[in-house]
Amino acid sequence: MTTRSRILLVLASLLLLLAYVLPIWRVSLEAPQYPQGIGMQIRINTISGVNPHDLQNINGLNHYIGMQEIVPESIPELKIMPWLFGFLIAMGLLSAALGKRPLLYLWTGLFTLLLAVGFVDYYKWGYDYGHNLNPEAAIKIPGMAYQPPLIGSKDMLNFVAHSWPDTGGLAVFAALLLGIVATVVELRRRRRAKAEASQLTDAAPQAKVAVAGVLLIGMLAGCSPEPQPLVIGETPCSHCRMTVSDDRFGAELVSTTGKVYPFDAIECMTAYLSDEGEGTNNAFSFWVTPFDAPGTLVDANQAYYLRSNSIQSPMGSGLAAYSSLELRDAAAAENDGLILNWEGVLALAERDLAESHPAHGH
Repeated sequence: MTTRSRILLVLASLLLLLAYVLPIWRVSLEAPQYPQGIGMQIRINTISGVNPHDLQNINGLNHYIGMQEIVPESIPELKIMPWLFGFLIAMGLLSAALGKRPLLYLWTGLFTLLLAVGFVDYYKWGYDYGHNLNPEAAIKIPGMAYQPPLIGSKDMLNFVAHSWPDTGGLAVFAALLLGIVATVVELRRRRRAKAEASQLTDAAPQAKVAVAGVLLIGMLAGCSPEPQPLVIGETPCSHCRMTVSDDRFGAELVSTTGKVYPFDAIECMTAYLSDEGEGTNNAFSFWVTPFDAPGTLVDANQAYYLRSNSIQSPMGSGLAAYSSLELRDAAAAENDGLILNWEGVLALAERDLAESHPAHGH
């Protein structure tokens, strides 16, 4: 999960805290005898009047037409909602801390489901109150029901009933929207990463042939040149000429004659190869520094690679090597990015070079 998605999920979870202090829903009535209107507010654990005596007045009106009295203590949903919101807040914050994309999907899906169930339950509650009337009521109109609108406005006798989300409800909907945005962002990133991986897989055979050719030259030369340790703060990069400064990203090209070409980052070495610099045609081996083993060098063909915007490599491409598949996959789960092998790294360098130097027609 990206940092942006994590921030969105944290904000969404914290927005739900407003439901504990602000009313979630408001039902109000307008009539000539109530020029200022009367109404009730549904909160996370109770129902109260908009004004001090509004709930009492609403129950009085309901009594005359046979509707049940609204008693907050008898509504089980008001006892459950604080726990459900608390669960969503805790799950959202934990998911953001862990940075696991599936947890984001689960949180958004569960939140959406709970809201849908809540609306269905609210509709059934309103239906029961509006249709299950006392036959001994003082005012009886055959065929008349008094179900308030689920959302919106509705005429009932000489009253106009309104049902809309209140400030706390708006915060809840905003929280869901943030979760959906984070989910869409992650889905698009995953789809884009799969497309890039597919393109690199198609290009990998050509890169593999090139690597095999380089290794064959070395074998025919009958020697085994070895890499040399990179001296941090002293060794200059053979491509960008910057001093090797980070012991987690170094790389080396060793020629068939034993000459060593040091680089401050893997992308510098691949750029050097793509630009066909000195030493490219007689390369014997390639070496990279694993991100998890600073200061060491391993055969580039035996390393595992991840390209991610979360990785701050010296030249800014976000490319890092890892000494084991498990460590690379763990880093990919935390940072999100493009998983590569050495052939894929070379193919990616060729593609980046082509994009930065497009052909021009005449």
